Amino acid sequence: MKGISSPSFVGVLLLICCSSAFAVDKKKFRTCDQTSFCRRHRANGSARLYEYALLKDSLVLHSPSVADSVTQEDQGDKASGEAESPLWKSMKRMLGAKEGPRDPYVRGPSPVLTGTLINKAPHTSSGQANERLELSLHVHDDGIARMRITEEYGTAKSAFEKARVTYDDLVLNLQEMKSDDLKHISLLDPSTDKKTLEPFVKSINGKDASNYVALQYGSKQMTVLMQIQPFAVHMFRSDLPTSPILSMGTEQMMHFEIRRTKDAATQPPEPKEEETQDESKAEEGKKFKDGKEIVGYWEDGLAIYADGTREERVDHDTESETRKLSEGELDLSDMWEESFGSHKDSKPHGPTSVGMDISFPGSKHIFGIPEHASSTSLLTTTGEGAHYSDPYRLYNLDVFEYELDETMALYGNVPLVVSHSVETGTVGIFWFNPTETFVDVLPPTDMGSTTHWMSESGIIDLFLIPGPSPTSFYEQYAHLTGRVELPPMFSLGYHQCRWNYKDEKDVYQVHGKFEELDYPYDVLWLDIEHTDGKRYFTWDSANFPHPKAMQEKLDAQARNMVTIIDPHIKRDNHYYIHKEATSKGLYVKDNSGKKDFDGWCWPGSSSYLDFTAEKVRSWWADQFSYNSYDGSTPSLYTWNDMNEPSVFNGPEVTMQKDLLNLNGEEHREWHNLYGMLFHRATSEGLVRRNSGEDKRPFVLSRAFYAGSQKYGAIWTGDNESVWPHLEISPKMLLSLNIAALSFVGADVGGFFGNPDAELMTRWMQAGAYQPFFRGHAHHDAKRREPWMFGHETMVRLRHAAMARYALLPYWYTVFRFAGVTGMPVMRTMWMQYPTVSSLFDTDDQYMIGSDLLVKPVVSPGATEVEVSLPAADLWYDVDSMQLVPTDEKEASEATSVIIPVDIDKIPVYQRGGSVIPRKLRLRRSSRLMKTDPYTLYVALDNNQKASGTLYMDDEETFEHQRNHNYAEAFFSVSLEDDVLFENIPKLGAGWNGESSHYLIERIVVMGVSKPPHRISANKQHLEFNFDANAKTLVIRKPLLSAVESWKIVKETGK
Repeated sequence: MKGISSPSFVGVLLLICCSSAFAVDKKKFRTCDQTSFCRRHRANGSARLYEYALLKDSLVLHSPSVADSVTQEDQGDKASGEAESPLWKSMKRMLGAKEGPRDPYVRGPSPVLTGTLINKAPHTSSGQANERLELSLHVHDDGIARMRITEEYGTAKSAFEKARVTYDDLVLNLQEMKSDDLKHISLLDPSTDKKTLEPFVKSINGKDASNYVALQYGSKQMTVLMQIQPFAVHMFRSDLPTSPILSMGTEQMMHFEIRRTKDAATQPPEPKEEETQDESKAEEGKKFKDGKEIVGYWEDGLAIYADGTREERVDHDTESETRKLSEGELDLSDMWEESFGSHKDSKPHGPTSVGMDISFPGSKHIFGIPEHASSTSLLTTTGEGAHYSDPYRLYNLDVFEYELDETMALYGNVPLVVSHSVETGTVGIFWFNPTETFVDVLPPTDMGSTTHWMSESGIIDLFLIPGPSPTSFYEQYAHLTGRVELPPMFSLGYHQCRWNYKDEKDVYQVHGKFEELDYPYDVLWLDIEHTDGKRYFTWDSANFPHPKAMQEKLDAQARNMVTIIDPHIKRDNHYYIHKEATSKGLYVKDNSGKKDFDGWCWPGSSSYLDFTAEKVRSWWADQFSYNSYDGSTPSLYTWNDMNEPSVFNGPEVTMQKDLLNLNGEEHREWHNLYGMLFHRATSEGLVRRNSGEDKRPFVLSRAFYAGSQKYGAIWTGDNESVWPHLEISPKMLLSLNIAALSFVGADVGGFFGNPDAELMTRWMQAGAYQPFFRGHAHHDAKRREPWMFGHETMVRLRHAAMARYALLPYWYTVFRFAGVTGMPVMRTMWMQYPTVSSLFDTDDQYMIGSDLLVKPVVSPGATEVEVSLPAADLWYDVDSMQLVPTDEKEASEATSVIIPVDIDKIPVYQRGGSVIPRKLRLRRSSRLMKTDPYTLYVALDNNQKASGTLYMDDEETFEHQRNHNYAEAFFSVSLEDDVLFENIPKLGAGWNGESSHYLIERIVVMGVSKPPHRISANKQHLEFNFDANAKTLVIRKPLLSAVESWKIVKETGK
């Protein structure tokens, strides 16, 4: 058979999928106990093999701005004037004296300090005595310190000539990673700087200052203290000189399995084929199992047979697969070959895992490492009373209908942990290792919180991010991995999607109904069935014979379309994409490196492009040109799904780890990068297709990694139409925002199943206040367009969508701020209120930007909810515009308020002291709102003051970046001064907007204690209304432009 689209297969597929109950099969996915490197090193199981010490005489100090060397003499005399120590003399060696070549993969600021670590354990994992590792410290001008630990290579002492592969150039934001100034860097030597060192040593309960050395940088604002033996590292900020903010290696959990060769005599037999061919039945091009012909695989990885039956699931007994170890026994199993189910990993390079313990002193609140269907706060995974029994896993996987409150890996990951406390502020670490990783969270102690990181391969590459505030932390992290790009305005509107709108008639009917009901939406989506047999960049000619005309009709009514394009390419020699990719050699290879990998996904037999290669990404981007993608228009955008990558017949529904990219690097090394790089190439294609490359792209991706914020939106995958999935949505989205992925959302209504009217209403209300706003449904789900629940519910859903559209100017401004500063769009309460400790673990309410607090209603039949309002600010209900009465408390506290919530109410509050712009005219899409006037909503603080910002540009091109064609309005309000309102705009150098397109037609002021008598602007009297009971003042038709300077003042005299 040629593919999944054959008539016999389609019939079998429909029989299977329609009769199956979908639920995640946990046995398809490995746990730590089923993963040899995690099992080997968890809970210090291999600690006796790793006892690291820093060799004193190996340390070399360098200039961060000169390629090879700088000695202490280049920095001038030491301030103390004391005699030079033997240790310091040894540091005067040049970098060029280091034996062996430089690491060809490292990018960014050069090291300022290098040295050698030695493993002093009597018995090591490799059997070699005195295993050596290379240490380098790199410091950035924003306070970040980078610690890289690698193997020795290219020396007489090393069996390997090349460094372990890393991917700095594919992930790091090299343009913004800047070295600290040389004059700000100094080294503290215990022989000459003992008095300076001792307070740092004492703060960590160290006893002998001679066992430490410290690097100071950033005008002595930052200190990295290194313990020589046993090796450990501590970071200090100058505002906390007696307490470290980060510590590494203090629990002695560091390990680094150096590469080695295996005795040929002990090589295991060649692995058997994963699917045994029955020779009596086998025919060319066919596969058999248990005597039955395999015609495909479903997303759960089980075979589908030609007779309509399906492979039966076999429950594997973990206990029988993993032998129990006796006390003190080392786990040496599966080091050179590993099996999971019917799949074998050949592991030709043997065990190469790395790991380290990382602690956050003084903090009991840590967050990050998405994506998991769990709370935003990281909960314990080991130790007495642990919430979970398995570590958090970071390995991008297609998990079909995932379960909640789990540490299982999901579609993407960002190896970033953020700690927040009143004492140490906001600090964190970025574990830059894209291989499979497990993270244990140990029980917090009075000393703080500790995590244990274990990665299958790669190196220890750790970025220490010092903060101390949320704003400084996210600015620093943006320097590392990049900033969220400002999305086109239409993408912030409502998206309507389903698997699948079946034909053009269906598309027109759905679009027409939105028009008829005056229901705002911006984008209509098409899933995989729109293609010709799952051949991406094509159209089903029977159901979509006129794709351009279809898009042009929607475009004429200010709507866009999105089509799905996945990374698996149908292996059909008549399919132009596959034919060209094969001829150019662009596919991932099998473990021999000679054949293109053949996996199974929606089209059936599929090949997968190697997006780690720049030439492949560029070729892929070219496929989006209007000449190549027949039927595409400028109003067509893209959805990248299945890019973990998903392989139905692969281990854990993904690629085998020993597959090779075009550079011969194993899939295990770059697995977690694949989805991001696919997302990147698609985004670049949507830019490249337009003349002048001036239009902003929109691409939605399911898989992600650190840096995905640069390429588009992310969603939380295959959720379910049940209340617990609605409840978990804000928690998951907050976790993504903690990892700086701001343009994120969860499918409104849930992907699987059938929501009732109440659940759909509550989900639409919540979705209107998440950054990416899309309704989506499985093909087995009932139709659930907004009008399918009856008129009364449709009106409620439309009201929720209208609230979203009214706030589009605010959303757009917050996204602009996120791009400039790095601060997330959807924020945990601690990001905005870093001293209110009672809110640190709160993840059922959140902030949009700095000025809107949202509390979704996530339980059936709810009549009231409890909202925690920070006492530092006043809060106004956005519906009633009334001040919420609260108890008087300290600014570092929050007040709990019980709020009634009928089915029409979602609690949303505007912060006192803010100005929020809205557009109130009902339109059917964002494009139709472009020149509509603004209404400013002013929420006064206790001093009758407020301020706010409005960002404006053309909403679709890169002109704001390239030619500075943008404007920002800065509003200030002070009702107790003569100047009541003032706007001081900032116009970009290339601004060419029409002032009349940015008019303010109304100003609504909440919390007015005493209104002015008369007011005017530009010497023109302005009329206003004041409601003494509501304490609201409304200025109608001031007709002032947001891009011009103006003042509204109190009039004097009669």
